[in-house]
Amino acid sequence: MVSVKSVLCSIASLYVACFSLFVLVDVYARPTNNSAAKHDKANDKDDNEIQPPNHVNGLKLEKGGILNKDFHQEVFLGKEIEEFEEDSEPVKNRKKLISIFEKVDSNVDQKISASEMQRWIMEKTEEHFQQAAKENKMYFKTVDPDGDGQVSWDEYRIKFLVSKGFNEKQVAEKIKNNEELKIDEETQEVLDNLKDRWFQADEHPANHLLNENEFLAFLHPEHSRGMLTFMVKEIIRDLDQDGDKTLTVSEFISLPVGTVENQEAQDIDDDWVKERRKEFEEVIDGDRDGIVTMDELVEYMDPMNEYSALNEAKQMIAVADENQDHYLELEEILKYSEYFTGSKLMNYAQSVHEEF
Repeated sequence: MVSVKSVLCSIASLYVACFSLFVLVDVYARPTNNSAAKHDKANDKDDNEIQPPNHVNGLKLEKGGILNKDFHQEVFLGKEIEEFEEDSEPVKNRKKLISIFEKVDSNVDQKISASEMQRWIMEKTEEHFQQAAKENKMYFKTVDPDGDGQVSWDEYRIKFLVSKGFNEKQVAEKIKNNEELKIDEETQEVLDNLKDRWFQADEHPANHLLNENEFLAFLHPEHSRGMLTFMVKEIIRDLDQDGDKTLTVSEFISLPVGTVENQEAQDIDDDWVKERRKEFEEVIDGDRDGIVTMDELVEYMDPMNEYSALNEAKQMIAVADENQDHYLELEEILKYSEYFTGSKLMNYAQSVHEEF
């Protein structure tokens, strides 16, 4: 007959074994520490960021000639745009906006002139440039595993395909042996476009290798006049319907591919046409002849063009200039905060004079 003591010992032994197994599984299931987990996520992000972005802060047009809806906010807030996106509290945002107003108002006359806004826009655009250059150093290290300061198209192609889920060793071996890569049609099309862009970024004398600065131009065309021109050529190619390498207003306002299915979609399309027509006629078409040339579009797109920055400054002031004095006062900028920051402030004029 089995004793009670023996039964209890058996149950205790089973409990200890189960508990040990649970601890073992838990240890191996978790990352060793949070920083390691964050590091892995950062690496994943780096791999995904080696492709040129569709959206570039501080550029008026995006891929395909789409108007950058956030352009005004980007050139007004600079790197502080993330603070307004993350912190939606109206009181804090109002204080931040008042602080920005004080910085733009360089002569402290409690109003912002076009020249003051122009200077501010140039400074904020430079901030975006510096941020892109800083990030580029990290991305360049990702695609330059041997650290020789130069990246070949094959090196980049391997890293790009790895970011799409391909096995790095297998891809590298196939490329080394000139074997065919089994890539889906969509990925191959992206690669073909990237290859064209890659060789455009390869400055004279061309050696099919990109250094860190050339790689920056590859990812961010705004850093190179040549790459900015290449981007403009792509936009004109996408929008030019008669093949004359210029754009008319009808070509620029053409609706994207799609069918209007309801009234809401119709309203969106109407807004699309109105906004693009206004931008074409009042801003892009410099000589007002109804045709936008390659040179005009490059000047319009150039984020460091001082003349364009002045025009942008005048436009931004005009939006909120309720008393029509061609200056921007604090009450006006607070009232139109959504235009400048993307954040709507409640009771915008409350206690303004006490805080200013």
